[in-house]
Amino acid sequence: MAAAASRPDRAYHQDYICRIRYENNLPPPPGSVKLLDIPIDGLDYYASPGFASRLHRSQPINIEADAELGMPINLVGMPGVFDGDESSIQAPLIIPPVNPKDKNLLRPLAELGKPKYQGGGISFLRRTEYISSDTTRARSEAASKSTPKSPGPRLRKPVDTSKDDPINVLRAAVKGFDIANPEDAYTGPDTNENIKGLDPTPAELEAWNDPKHPLKSSLKPIDFYPILPDLEAGTDAGDYMVAKFSTNPTHVANKRDTRVDVGLLRPIDDEAMLAEYSAKIAAHEADPARIPHPGGAPFNYNFFLPTDEASANNLKKKLDVDDPDRDNANLYTAKNRDGKEVFRLERQRTYETGRATAQDANHAYKEIALALRDPELDVTTQDAILDSDDPSQQRLKKGAYYYPIMQKIQLKPHRSKNLAQLGGASRFNDEDDDKRVDAWDVIVDDLDDNEKAKRSLNRATLLGDDEDAPEEDS
Repeated sequence: MAAAASRPDRAYHQDYICRIRYENNLPPPPGSVKLLDIPIDGLDYYASPGFASRLHRSQPINIEADAELGMPINLVGMPGVFDGDESSIQAPLIIPPVNPKDKNLLRPLAELGKPKYQGGGISFLRRTEYISSDTTRARSEAASKSTPKSPGPRLRKPVDTSKDDPINVLRAAVKGFDIANPEDAYTGPDTNENIKGLDPTPAELEAWNDPKHPLKSSLKPIDFYPILPDLEAGTDAGDYMVAKFSTNPTHVANKRDTRVDVGLLRPIDDEAMLAEYSAKIAAHEADPARIPHPGGAPFNYNFFLPTDEASANNLKKKLDVDDPDRDNANLYTAKNRDGKEVFRLERQRTYETGRATAQDANHAYKEIALALRDPELDVTTQDAILDSDDPSQQRLKKGAYYYPIMQKIQLKPHRSKNLAQLGGASRFNDEDDDKRVDAWDVIVDDLDDNEKAKRSLNRATLLGDDEDAPEEDS
């Protein structure tokens, strides 16, 4: 009992936990608005020399000087000026002493401001001096970096308006061709009909003779290709169209379906859609500032593909003018009702135009497709074709051939039934047997006279002169 009585009591730590379930926020106390006497020291701020100094640094001085630069000089009355003696208007050889009252005006800027206390001969008021020059330099550099520099007035760089002149821009473009082909450079008089290129600088000539990558100077070009038009690969319209599917057009998901390379998009005639598009074009022409251009004409398309990859590969060989087996009759994989050898392309589904953009005729080459061609690297090219003088084989020469892209469309699956359920007009019904085409037979043949005439007209437009267009054999 004595041991128990002598043991001290053990202390326990306790926390008070209070849970608030409801809040009772008191409203602000009632009372009228109290007006406080707030001192306004704006006059002292704007009248201080610091404000005037900051204003001078931030605002550039705009002085419209007259012909005499604000200092009219009247030489009448100065002796000997008109006789050749200019001593009266020159500074005196002996500078007179400065008036003591004006000495404060000649102080340097470093001495302006609050006067600093000079310790004189008192040793303990001297500033700390570092013996090491490196330490002093490091501290001075750190102080200069930490001190923010006040931005001065940014002056606009003068723009040479003559460089934006269309004729000058054309001269700069001609200069690039003259650098690439100096033997064909025009050296005659510079006129509006015969524009002479600007004189190339030594740096531009060096850049052409020794080209370097703008970002990676270690890279070197391994080959050069001249940019040429492909006169023999034109279409009836003279341009090309890029079509992009919003979803996978086939059921092949684990790899790329090569049948899409020779797929066929057949537009569907829809008078109602064309009438609506014509109305949008008319509204745009009536008010082009408010109503934008509707873009390219929208169409619905039936998409056809070969039955298998073997048929697609045979069709590629038939379309390749450089393939020596393209004239083989065994490349065809089917026969039509008349017993002719054909390629059978089956319908996959119907697509509609989701988004279409068309280029203006004045900007036909804003977007182009570029194909590099080197016959020496093509194992299927025959040596006889390489040495041929036939104009139709000129595109087989080495070069980067460009093809103008006049329209780009995005194709999405056509869902006419859903539009009909939502109250929209069904433009084309997939179940309409009278309009649906289940298969398409393709025969690859040479151009007829009408197709040759269209391509000859497109080449004449590209070359700029009908006389320069190559003649076609009828």
